[in-house]
Amino acid sequence: MCATSVAERQVRFAVAILVAVLVATACSQRGPEAYDDVLPSPAQDEDGADTDEDTEDADEPESEDGLDLDERDDTYLFDQTKLHTFDIELSEADLAILDADPVAEEYVPGTLRFENETIAVGVRYKGSIGAFVGCVDGPELFDPSGAKTCTKLSLKVKINWDDPDTEFLGVRKLQFHSMNLDPSLFHERLGYWLMGEMGVAAPRSTHARVLVNGEFVGVFALTENLDGRFTRAHFDDGSGNFYKEVWPFTPNGGLTDEDMFIAGLRTNENDPNTNALIIRRFAADLLGTDNPAGTIENWMDIESTMNHLAVDRTIRHDDGPFHFYCSSTRVDGCSNHNFFFYENPSSSQITMVPWDLDNAFSNVVKDANPVTPVPDGFGEIQNDCKPFSYGSFALQQRSAACDPLFAAWATMDDEFAAAVDRLHDGPLRAEIIDPLLDQWEEQIKDAVAEAATMHSDAIDLDDWAEAVEKLRWELEHARNNPAA
Repeated sequence: MCATSVAERQVRFAVAILVAVLVATACSQRGPEAYDDVLPSPAQDEDGADTDEDTEDADEPESEDGLDLDERDDTYLFDQTKLHTFDIELSEADLAILDADPVAEEYVPGTLRFENETIAVGVRYKGSIGAFVGCVDGPELFDPSGAKTCTKLSLKVKINWDDPDTEFLGVRKLQFHSMNLDPSLFHERLGYWLMGEMGVAAPRSTHARVLVNGEFVGVFALTENLDGRFTRAHFDDGSGNFYKEVWPFTPNGGLTDEDMFIAGLRTNENDPNTNALIIRRFAADLLGTDNPAGTIENWMDIESTMNHLAVDRTIRHDDGPFHFYCSSTRVDGCSNHNFFFYENPSSSQITMVPWDLDNAFSNVVKDANPVTPVPDGFGEIQNDCKPFSYGSFALQQRSAACDPLFAAWATMDDEFAAAVDRLHDGPLRAEIIDPLLDQWEEQIKDAVAEAATMHSDAIDLDDWAEAVEKLRWELEHARNNPAA
Protein backbone atom coordinates (compact mmCIF):
# COMPACT_ATOMS: atom_id res chain seq x y z
CA MET A 1 0.00 0.00 0.00
CA CYS A 2 0.92 3.64 -0.14
CA ALA A 3 3.26 4.89 2.54
CA THR A 4 0.35 7.10 3.53
CA SER A 5 -2.51 4.59 3.86
CA VAL A 6 -5.92 5.06 2.31
CA ALA A 7 -7.41 5.39 5.80
CA GLU A 8 -4.95 8.15 6.69
CA ARG A 9 -5.73 9.89 3.40
CA GLN A 10 -9.46 9.72 4.22
CA VAL A 11 -8.85 11.43 7.56
CA ARG A 12 -6.99 14.20 5.80
CA PHE A 13 -9.66 14.24 3.10
CA ALA A 14 -12.23 14.99 5.81
CA VAL A 15 -10.27 18.06 6.82
CA ALA A 16 -10.04 19.11 3.19
CA ILE A 17 -13.81 18.75 2.75
CA LEU A 18 -14.43 21.03 5.71
CA VAL A 19 -12.05 23.59 4.26
CA ALA A 20 -13.71 23.36 0.86
CA VAL A 21 -17.17 23.83 2.37
CA LEU A 22 -15.99 26.86 4.30
CA VAL A 23 -14.48 28.36 1.14
CA ALA A 24 -17.55 27.61 -0.99
CA THR A 25 -19.93 28.98 1.64
CA ALA A 26 -17.91 32.14 2.10
CA CYS A 27 -17.76 32.68 -1.64
CA SER A 28 -21.50 32.15 -2.10
CA GLN A 29 -22.25 34.65 0.64
CA ARG A 30 -19.73 37.27 -0.47
CA GLY A 31 -20.32 37.13 -4.22
CA PRO A 32 -18.18 36.13 -7.20
CA GLU A 33 -15.31 38.41 -6.33
CA ALA A 34 -14.62 36.09 -3.41
CA TYR A 35 -13.45 33.48 -5.89
CA ASP A 36 -10.49 35.57 -6.96
CA ASP A 37 -8.14 33.64 -4.66
CA VAL A 38 -9.53 30.17 -5.36
CA LEU A 39 -10.43 30.22 -9.07
CA PRO A 40 -7.80 30.34 -11.83
CA SER A 41 -7.32 33.55 -13.71
CA PRO A 42 -8.53 33.59 -17.34
CA ALA A 43 -4.99 32.84 -18.49
CA GLN A 44 -4.88 29.77 -16.22
CA ASP A 45 -8.48 28.65 -16.67
CA GLU A 46 -9.04 24.92 -16.30
CA ASP A 47 -10.90 24.53 -19.58
CA GLY A 48 -10.50 27.77 -21.47
CA ALA A 49 -8.37 28.10 -24.59
CA ASP A 50 -4.79 29.00 -23.87
CA THR A 51 -1.61 28.28 -25.74
CA ASP A 52 0.62 25.51 -26.98
CA GLU A 53 3.17 25.18 -29.71
CA ASP A 54 2.37 22.66 -32.45
CA THR A 55 5.68 20.91 -33.11
CA GLU A 56 5.65 18.82 -36.29
CA ASP A 57 7.89 15.84 -36.86
CA ALA A 58 9.63 15.48 -40.19
CA ASP A 59 7.85 12.15 -40.70
CA GLU A 60 4.15 11.49 -40.38
CA PRO A 61 3.51 10.20 -36.83
CA GLU A 62 2.25 6.63 -36.74
CA SER A 63 0.20 4.93 -34.06
CA GLU A 64 0.87 1.58 -32.45
CA ASP A 65 -1.02 -0.25 -35.22
CA GLY A 66 0.76 1.60 -38.02
CA LEU A 67 -1.98 4.11 -38.81
CA ASP A 68 -1.22 7.82 -38.95
CA LEU A 69 -2.08 9.68 -35.76
CA ASP A 70 -3.08 12.61 -37.94
CA GLU A 71 -5.97 10.49 -39.20
CA ARG A 72 -7.24 9.70 -35.73
CA ASP A 73 -9.32 11.60 -33.18
CA ASP A 74 -9.95 11.45 -29.45
CA THR A 75 -11.63 8.05 -29.69
CA TYR A 76 -8.10 6.66 -30.01
CA LEU A 77 -7.04 8.35 -26.76
CA PHE A 78 -9.93 6.82 -24.84
CA ASP A 79 -9.91 3.43 -26.58
CA GLN A 80 -10.84 0.99 -23.80
CA THR A 81 -8.78 -1.79 -25.39
CA LYS A 82 -5.46 0.08 -25.14
CA LEU A 83 -3.13 1.13 -22.34
CA HIS A 84 -1.40 4.16 -23.80
CA THR A 85 1.93 5.50 -22.55
CA PHE A 86 2.58 9.24 -22.21
CA ASP A 87 6.09 10.53 -21.58
CA ILE A 88 6.27 14.06 -20.22
CA GLU A 89 9.65 15.74 -20.46
CA LEU A 90 10.57 18.76 -18.36
CA SER A 91 13.80 20.55 -17.67
CA GLU A 92 15.24 19.86 -14.24
CA ALA A 93 14.57 23.46 -13.30
CA ASP A 94 10.92 23.36 -14.36
CA LEU A 95 10.28 20.02 -12.66
CA ALA A 96 11.78 21.47 -9.51
CA ILE A 97 9.38 24.41 -9.75
CA LEU A 98 6.39 22.07 -9.98
CA ASP A 99 7.57 19.79 -7.18
CA ALA A 100 8.39 22.69 -4.87
CA ASP A 101 4.80 23.96 -4.86
CA PRO A 102 2.23 21.64 -6.49
CA VAL A 103 -0.70 23.51 -4.95
CA ALA A 104 0.20 26.61 -6.98
CA GLU A 105 -1.08 24.77 -10.09
CA GLU A 106 1.14 26.89 -12.33
CA TYR A 107 2.07 25.65 -15.78
CA VAL A 108 5.66 25.17 -16.89
CA PRO A 109 6.77 24.43 -20.46
CA GLY A 110 7.55 20.86 -21.45
CA THR A 111 7.12 18.30 -24.18
CA LEU A 112 4.79 15.34 -24.51
CA ARG A 113 5.89 12.19 -26.30
CA PHE A 114 3.09 9.93 -27.48
CA GLU A 115 4.01 7.04 -29.71
CA ASN A 116 6.02 8.63 -32.55
CA GLU A 117 4.98 12.22 -31.97
CA THR A 118 6.46 14.93 -29.77
CA ILE A 119 4.64 18.18 -29.08
CA ALA A 120 5.31 21.23 -26.93
CA VAL A 121 2.92 21.50 -23.98
CA GLY A 122 2.31 23.18 -20.67
CA VAL A 123 2.30 20.96 -17.58
CA ARG A 124 1.09 21.44 -14.03
CA TYR A 125 -0.23 19.49 -11.07
CA LYS A 126 -3.97 19.69 -10.52
CA GLY A 127 -6.65 18.89 -7.99
CA SER A 128 -8.88 20.18 -5.25
CA ILE A 129 -7.60 20.70 -1.74
CA GLY A 130 -8.23 17.03 -0.97
CA ALA A 131 -5.92 15.92 -3.78
CA PHE A 132 -2.94 17.58 -2.10
CA VAL A 133 -3.62 16.81 1.57
CA GLY A 134 -1.06 14.19 2.62
CA CYS A 135 0.99 14.69 -0.54
CA VAL A 136 2.75 17.95 0.33
CA ASP A 137 4.96 18.72 3.31
CA GLY A 138 3.43 21.98 4.52
CA PRO A 139 2.53 22.16 8.23
CA GLU A 140 -1.12 23.22 7.90
CA LEU A 141 -3.73 20.57 7.09
CA PHE A 142 -6.27 23.32 6.56
CA ASP A 143 -4.06 24.98 3.97
CA PRO A 144 -2.01 22.43 1.98
CA SER A 145 1.32 23.83 0.89
CA GLY A 146 4.94 22.94 0.47
CA ALA A 147 6.85 20.46 -1.62
CA LYS A 148 5.53 17.30 -3.24
CA THR A 149 5.88 14.15 -1.11
CA CYS A 150 3.80 11.56 -3.05
CA THR A 151 5.14 9.94 -6.21
CA LYS A 152 1.82 10.45 -7.99
CA LEU A 153 -0.10 13.71 -8.17
CA SER A 154 -2.78 14.43 -10.71
CA LEU A 155 -1.50 16.21 -13.81
CA LYS A 156 -2.94 18.50 -16.42
CA VAL A 157 -1.23 18.81 -19.80
CA LYS A 158 -2.15 21.81 -21.92
CA ILE A 159 -1.85 21.08 -25.62
CA ASN A 160 -2.77 24.61 -26.73
CA TRP A 161 0.26 26.06 -24.97
CA ASP A 162 1.49 28.57 -27.56
CA ASP A 163 -1.48 28.58 -29.96
CA PRO A 164 -5.07 28.60 -28.64
CA ASP A 165 -6.25 26.57 -31.64
CA THR A 166 -3.74 23.74 -31.35
CA GLU A 167 -5.24 20.30 -30.78
CA PHE A 168 -3.80 16.81 -30.48
CA LEU A 169 -6.09 13.94 -31.45
CA GLY A 170 -8.99 16.36 -31.10
CA VAL A 171 -8.26 17.64 -27.60
CA ARG A 172 -6.59 20.68 -26.08
CA LYS A 173 -6.11 19.35 -22.55
CA LEU A 174 -5.15 15.98 -21.11
CA GLN A 175 -6.00 15.13 -17.51
CA PHE A 176 -4.19 12.38 -15.64
CA HIS A 177 -5.80 11.60 -12.27
CA SER A 178 -3.64 9.97 -9.62
CA MET A 179 -6.40 7.84 -8.00
CA ASN A 180 -4.54 8.05 -4.70
CA LEU A 181 -7.78 7.52 -2.73
CA ASP A 182 -8.88 4.52 -4.81
CA PRO A 183 -6.88 1.32 -4.19
CA SER A 184 -8.84 -0.55 -6.88
CA LEU A 185 -7.86 2.06 -9.49
CA PHE A 186 -11.21 1.46 -11.22
CA HIS A 187 -13.71 3.87 -9.64
CA GLU A 188 -13.46 6.62 -12.24
CA ARG A 189 -13.22 4.39 -15.28
CA LEU A 190 -16.09 2.10 -14.26
CA GLY A 191 -18.31 4.89 -12.95
CA TYR A 192 -18.07 6.97 -16.10
CA TRP A 193 -18.46 3.84 -18.24
CA LEU A 194 -21.74 3.04 -16.49
CA MET A 195 -22.92 6.61 -16.95
CA GLY A 196 -22.07 6.53 -20.64
CA GLU A 197 -23.71 3.14 -21.19
CA MET A 198 -26.90 4.58 -19.68
CA GLY A 199 -26.91 7.47 -22.15
CA VAL A 200 -25.69 10.08 -19.68
CA ALA A 201 -23.49 12.88 -21.00
CA ALA A 202 -20.34 11.95 -19.07
CA PRO A 203 -16.58 12.20 -19.60
CA ARG A 204 -14.73 9.19 -20.92
CA SER A 205 -12.04 7.64 -18.78
CA THR A 206 -9.43 4.94 -19.26
CA HIS A 207 -6.04 4.07 -17.81
CA ALA A 208 -2.66 5.34 -18.94
CA ARG A 209 1.00 4.80 -18.11
CA VAL A 210 2.72 8.11 -17.34
CA LEU A 211 6.47 8.73 -17.44
CA VAL A 212 8.21 11.93 -16.40
CA ASN A 213 11.64 12.42 -17.95
CA GLY A 214 11.70 8.78 -18.92
CA GLU A 215 10.94 7.44 -15.42
CA PHE A 216 7.71 5.50 -14.95
CA VAL A 217 5.55 7.32 -12.39
CA GLY A 218 2.57 4.98 -12.31
CA VAL A 219 -0.89 4.16 -13.60
CA PHE A 220 -3.23 7.13 -13.93
CA ALA A 221 -6.84 7.63 -14.97
CA LEU A 222 -6.89 9.48 -18.28
CA THR A 223 -10.20 11.31 -17.89
CA GLU A 224 -11.74 13.53 -20.53
CA ASN A 225 -11.54 17.27 -19.95
CA LEU A 226 -14.92 18.98 -19.62
CA ASP A 227 -14.91 21.94 -21.99
CA GLY A 228 -16.43 23.15 -25.26
CA ARG A 229 -15.21 20.09 -27.16
CA PHE A 230 -17.16 17.94 -24.70
CA THR A 231 -20.37 19.95 -25.08
CA ARG A 232 -20.14 19.94 -28.88
CA ALA A 233 -19.71 16.16 -28.85
CA HIS A 234 -22.67 15.48 -26.55
CA PHE A 235 -25.33 18.04 -27.43
CA ASP A 236 -27.00 18.96 -30.72
CA ASP A 237 -26.10 22.57 -29.96
CA GLY A 238 -22.86 22.53 -28.00
CA SER A 239 -22.28 26.28 -28.09
CA GLY A 240 -24.02 26.97 -24.79
CA ASN A 241 -22.82 27.73 -21.29
CA PHE A 242 -21.14 25.02 -19.23
CA TYR A 243 -20.98 25.74 -15.49
CA LYS A 244 -18.70 24.00 -13.00
CA GLU A 245 -20.08 23.45 -9.49
CA VAL A 246 -22.67 26.23 -9.49
CA TRP A 247 -25.96 24.94 -8.11
CA PRO A 248 -29.14 26.70 -9.34
CA PHE A 249 -30.35 27.38 -5.79
CA THR A 250 -28.82 28.90 -2.68
CA PRO A 251 -28.76 26.86 0.56
CA ASN A 252 -31.88 28.73 1.69
CA GLY A 253 -33.77 27.89 -1.50
CA GLY A 254 -33.39 31.16 -3.38
CA LEU A 255 -32.08 31.76 -6.90
CA THR A 256 -28.32 31.70 -7.30
CA ASP A 257 -27.01 35.06 -8.49
CA GLU A 258 -26.09 35.33 -12.15
CA ASP A 259 -22.60 36.50 -11.23
CA MET A 260 -21.97 33.17 -9.55
CA PHE A 261 -22.83 31.34 -12.77
CA ILE A 262 -20.56 33.60 -14.80
CA ALA A 263 -17.72 32.93 -12.35
CA GLY A 264 -18.22 29.18 -12.86
CA LEU A 265 -18.21 29.21 -16.68
CA ARG A 266 -16.08 26.67 -18.51
CA THR A 267 -17.24 27.80 -21.96
CA ASN A 268 -17.92 31.27 -23.39
CA GLU A 269 -15.77 32.79 -20.63
CA ASN A 270 -14.50 35.57 -22.86
CA ASP A 271 -17.83 36.56 -24.40
CA PRO A 272 -18.88 39.88 -22.82
CA ASN A 273 -22.52 39.18 -23.72
CA THR A 274 -22.68 35.87 -21.88
CA ASN A 275 -25.48 35.57 -19.32
CA ALA A 276 -27.11 32.82 -17.26
CA LEU A 277 -30.63 33.60 -18.37
CA ILE A 278 -31.63 30.05 -19.34
CA ILE A 279 -30.60 28.22 -16.17
CA ARG A 280 -31.97 30.98 -13.93
CA ARG A 281 -35.31 30.91 -15.78
CA PHE A 282 -35.42 27.18 -15.18
CA ALA A 283 -34.76 27.71 -11.46
CA ALA A 284 -37.34 30.48 -11.23
CA ASP A 285 -39.96 28.31 -12.94
CA LEU A 286 -39.25 25.48 -10.51
CA LEU A 287 -39.66 27.79 -7.51
CA GLY A 288 -42.94 29.16 -8.80
CA THR A 289 -44.67 25.96 -9.88
CA ASP A 290 -47.22 23.73 -8.18
CA ASN A 291 -46.29 20.96 -10.63
CA PRO A 292 -42.55 20.36 -10.14
CA ALA A 293 -42.50 17.15 -12.19
CA GLY A 294 -44.12 18.93 -15.12
CA THR A 295 -41.59 21.75 -14.87
CA ILE A 296 -38.71 19.28 -14.86
CA GLU A 297 -40.16 17.63 -17.97
CA ASN A 298 -40.23 21.02 -19.72
CA TRP A 299 -36.59 21.76 -18.95
CA MET A 300 -34.72 18.46 -18.72
CA ASP A 301 -34.57 15.16 -20.59
CA ILE A 302 -36.31 12.92 -18.07
CA GLU A 303 -34.86 9.57 -19.11
CA SER A 304 -31.22 10.67 -19.19
CA THR A 305 -31.62 12.67 -15.96
CA MET A 306 -33.15 9.74 -14.11
CA ASN A 307 -30.51 7.42 -15.57
CA HIS A 308 -27.86 9.77 -14.17
CA LEU A 309 -29.47 9.76 -10.73
CA ALA A 310 -29.93 5.97 -10.81
CA VAL A 311 -26.25 5.35 -11.54
CA ASP A 312 -25.20 7.96 -8.98
CA ARG A 313 -27.19 6.28 -6.20
CA THR A 314 -26.23 2.77 -7.26
CA ILE A 315 -22.48 3.43 -7.19
CA ARG A 316 -22.89 5.73 -4.18
CA HIS A 317 -21.23 8.80 -5.62
CA ASP A 318 -21.58 10.24 -2.15
CA ASP A 319 -18.96 12.91 -2.74
CA GLY A 320 -21.14 14.33 -5.52
CA PRO A 321 -24.25 16.48 -5.88
CA PHE A 322 -26.34 14.41 -3.43
CA HIS A 323 -24.03 15.35 -0.56
CA PHE A 324 -24.64 18.80 0.89
CA TYR A 325 -21.68 19.24 3.23
CA CYS A 326 -22.27 21.77 6.01
CA SER A 327 -19.62 23.84 7.75
CA SER A 328 -21.89 24.42 10.74
CA THR A 329 -25.40 23.68 12.00
CA ARG A 330 -26.73 26.57 9.91
CA VAL A 331 -28.47 25.84 6.61
CA ASP A 332 -26.61 28.65 4.85
CA GLY A 333 -23.36 26.83 5.57
CA CYS A 334 -24.24 23.88 3.28
CA SER A 335 -23.15 23.22 -0.31
CA ASN A 336 -22.51 20.37 -2.74
CA HIS A 337 -19.87 19.82 -5.42
CA ASN A 338 -18.52 17.58 -8.20
CA PHE A 339 -21.01 18.33 -10.98
CA PHE A 340 -21.41 20.52 -14.05
CA PHE A 341 -24.54 22.00 -15.64
CA TYR A 342 -24.98 22.57 -19.37
CA GLU A 343 -27.65 24.80 -20.87
CA ASN A 344 -28.57 24.19 -24.51
CA PRO A 345 -29.17 27.57 -26.19
CA SER A 346 -31.39 26.08 -28.91
CA SER A 347 -33.69 23.87 -26.85
CA SER A 348 -33.21 25.62 -23.47
CA GLN A 349 -32.73 22.19 -21.92
CA ILE A 350 -30.64 21.86 -18.76
CA THR A 351 -28.34 18.87 -18.24
CA MET A 352 -26.32 17.88 -15.18
CA VAL A 353 -22.97 16.24 -15.93
CA PRO A 354 -21.15 14.00 -13.41
CA TRP A 355 -17.63 14.68 -12.19
CA ASP A 356 -14.92 13.35 -9.85
CA LEU A 357 -15.97 9.75 -9.17
CA ASP A 358 -12.81 8.65 -7.34
CA ASN A 359 -14.72 8.21 -4.06
CA ALA A 360 -17.67 6.39 -5.65
CA PHE A 361 -18.39 2.74 -4.75
CA SER A 362 -16.82 3.13 -1.28
CA ASN A 363 -20.18 3.11 0.53
CA VAL A 364 -22.09 0.55 -1.52
CA VAL A 365 -22.00 -2.26 1.06
CA LYS A 366 -21.73 -0.10 4.16
CA ASP A 367 -20.82 3.48 4.96
CA ALA A 368 -17.10 2.73 4.99
CA ASN A 369 -15.74 6.11 4.00
CA PRO A 370 -15.63 8.30 7.12
CA VAL A 371 -16.23 11.48 5.14
CA THR A 372 -18.63 10.95 2.27
CA PRO A 373 -21.64 8.76 3.31
CA VAL A 374 -25.12 10.01 2.46
CA PRO A 375 -27.67 8.15 4.62
CA ASP A 376 -30.83 9.28 2.81
CA GLY A 377 -32.65 7.22 0.25
CA PHE A 378 -33.93 8.94 -2.89
CA GLY A 379 -36.16 11.80 -1.73
CA GLU A 380 -35.74 11.17 1.98
CA ILE A 381 -35.37 14.03 4.49
CA GLN A 382 -33.83 13.99 7.94
CA ASN A 383 -33.90 16.42 10.86
CA ASP A 384 -36.61 18.61 9.34
CA CYS A 385 -34.15 19.92 6.71
CA LYS A 386 -31.71 21.18 9.29
CA PRO A 387 -28.08 20.01 9.19
CA PHE A 388 -27.33 16.78 11.05
CA SER A 389 -24.16 14.87 11.87
CA TYR A 390 -23.41 11.53 10.24
CA GLY A 391 -20.58 9.11 9.62
CA SER A 392 -17.70 8.05 11.83
CA PHE A 393 -16.36 11.61 11.78
CA ALA A 394 -19.82 13.03 12.64
CA LEU A 395 -19.56 15.64 9.92
CA GLN A 396 -22.53 17.91 9.30
CA GLN A 397 -24.67 17.47 6.20
CA ARG A 398 -28.16 18.32 4.98
CA SER A 399 -30.64 16.12 3.13
CA ALA A 400 -30.50 16.71 -0.63
CA ALA A 401 -34.30 16.57 -0.95
CA CYS A 402 -34.51 19.84 1.01
CA ASP A 403 -33.15 21.55 -2.11
CA PRO A 404 -35.81 22.64 -4.67
CA LEU A 405 -34.27 20.70 -7.57
CA PHE A 406 -33.80 17.48 -5.63
CA ALA A 407 -37.28 17.89 -4.16
CA ALA A 408 -38.69 18.11 -7.68
CA TRP A 409 -36.77 15.03 -8.81
CA ALA A 410 -38.05 13.19 -5.72
CA THR A 411 -41.65 13.59 -6.92
CA MET A 412 -40.71 11.42 -9.91
CA ASP A 413 -40.19 8.21 -7.99
CA ASP A 414 -41.75 6.04 -10.72
CA GLU A 415 -39.36 7.47 -13.31
CA PHE A 416 -36.43 6.94 -10.93
CA ALA A 417 -37.47 3.33 -10.29
CA ALA A 418 -37.72 2.73 -14.05
CA ALA A 419 -34.18 4.09 -14.48
CA VAL A 420 -32.89 1.78 -11.76
CA ASP A 421 -34.53 -1.12 -13.59
CA ARG A 422 -32.89 -0.07 -16.86
CA LEU A 423 -29.51 -0.04 -15.14
CA HIS A 424 -29.99 -3.46 -13.57
CA ASP A 425 -31.33 -4.94 -16.81
CA GLY A 426 -28.49 -3.33 -18.76
CA PRO A 427 -24.84 -2.51 -18.05
CA LEU A 428 -24.86 -3.44 -14.34
CA ARG A 429 -25.45 -7.12 -15.16
CA ALA A 430 -22.65 -9.41 -14.02
CA GLU A 431 -22.34 -11.01 -17.45
CA ILE A 432 -21.46 -7.56 -18.82
CA ILE A 433 -19.33 -6.03 -16.07
CA ASP A 434 -17.35 -9.09 -14.94
CA PRO A 435 -15.69 -9.76 -18.32
CA LEU A 436 -15.04 -6.04 -18.68
CA LEU A 437 -13.27 -5.87 -15.33
CA ASP A 438 -11.32 -9.00 -16.28
CA GLN A 439 -10.07 -7.24 -19.40
CA TRP A 440 -9.19 -4.05 -17.58
CA GLU A 441 -7.47 -5.90 -14.75
CA GLU A 442 -5.33 -7.83 -17.21
CA GLN A 443 -4.66 -4.62 -19.13
CA ILE A 444 -3.07 -2.72 -16.22
CA LYS A 445 -1.74 -5.58 -14.04
CA ASP A 446 1.83 -5.41 -15.32
CA ALA A 447 1.92 -1.62 -14.98
CA VAL A 448 0.62 -1.82 -11.39
CA ALA A 449 3.35 -4.36 -10.60
CA GLU A 450 5.97 -2.19 -12.30
CA ALA A 451 5.00 0.82 -10.19
CA ALA A 452 5.10 -1.25 -7.01
CA THR A 453 8.69 -2.34 -7.72
CA MET A 454 9.81 1.23 -8.40
CA HIS A 455 8.04 3.34 -5.77
CA SER A 456 7.59 2.66 -2.08
CA ASP A 457 4.28 4.52 -1.95
CA ALA A 458 2.73 2.64 -4.90
CA ILE A 459 0.08 0.06 -4.10
CA ASP A 460 1.32 -3.51 -3.75
CA LEU A 461 0.06 -5.88 -6.45
CA ASP A 462 -1.64 -8.19 -3.93
CA ASP A 463 -3.32 -5.27 -2.18
CA TRP A 464 -4.54 -3.98 -5.52
CA ALA A 465 -5.94 -7.39 -6.49
CA GLU A 466 -7.73 -7.54 -3.13
CA ALA A 467 -9.22 -4.09 -3.73
CA VAL A 468 -10.47 -5.14 -7.17
CA GLU A 469 -12.14 -8.20 -5.64
CA LYS A 470 -13.76 -5.93 -3.06
CA LEU A 471 -15.11 -3.80 -5.90
CA ARG A 472 -16.61 -6.90 -7.52
CA TRP A 473 -18.25 -7.75 -4.20
CA GLU A 474 -19.63 -4.21 -3.97
CA LEU A 475 -21.10 -4.52 -7.45
CA GLU A 476 -22.79 -7.80 -6.54
CA HIS A 477 -24.21 -6.17 -3.42
CA ALA A 478 -25.56 -3.33 -5.57
CA ARG A 479 -27.25 -5.83 -7.88
CA ASN A 480 -28.97 -7.48 -4.92
CA ASN A 481 -29.95 -4.21 -3.28
CA PRO A 482 -31.32 -1.79 -5.90
CA ALA A 483 -31.20 1.92 -5.11
CA ALA A 484 -34.45 3.26 -3.72
